[in-house]
Amino acid sequence: MTPPGRNEGEATLSSASYRSELQQSRPQERGLYPMCKRAFDVMAAGAGILAISPLLLIIAICIKLEDPKGKVLFSQMRVGKQGRTFRMYKFRSMVHDAEDQLEKLLKHNEVEGAMFKMKDDPRITKIGRFIRKTSIDELPQLLNVLRGEMSLVGPRPPLPREVEEYTDYDRQRLAVTPGCTGLWQVSGRNELSFAQMVELDLKYIRKRSMLLDLKILLLTVKVIFFPNSAY
Repeated sequence: MTPPGRNEGEATLSSASYRSELQQSRPQERGLYPMCKRAFDVMAAGAGILAISPLLLIIAICIKLEDPKGKVLFSQMRVGKQGRTFRMYKFRSMVHDAEDQLEKLLKHNEVEGAMFKMKDDPRITKIGRFIRKTSIDELPQLLNVLRGEMSLVGPRPPLPREVEEYTDYDRQRLAVTPGCTGLWQVSGRNELSFAQMVELDLKYIRKRSMLLDLKILLLTVKVIFFPNSAY
């Protein structure tokens, strides 16, 4: 099966051969890398929560003041490693009834493939637009990192309805623990297509290492202070 967005003649690897390449490029799965990655995740996430706790409180107050009916945190079922589902946390950036409004907005989807993105989404609140632009809305996912459901770096965890539309090729994204940030976020984010996101995720899976993880984290800090195309 060819990658989404490509013609059959343009594919450089079949889905089966690509999976074989991914397997052959994972010696770190059996070495120190997974242990070092998990230890770093726990220490960094724990320290991060303590360091930014005043910011978390301020954001929580702003969210509640703008839309008192909704909760401060928004939780949603996501699909993680090997297809296991878990509840992912974010600061709420939309109105309290956003999920009820989604169906009528699907026709305005601006991203091809199994993902919904709308630049001028009317459901986003004023504070929500700011925390999305700066990726502050993602900070509660540090709780998911501490629980082992996510890592600091890895492919973004998709929604179950998105995975239902995945090809076998796309499902290779689910081979590793999902992350709070990754190559997609620091490489253009919403300016990229779904197919490009998949390619970046598979590139990360093939080449992942502590050095690459640290590089992505540093680039993520840059994106927070100099926001990219997040919306």
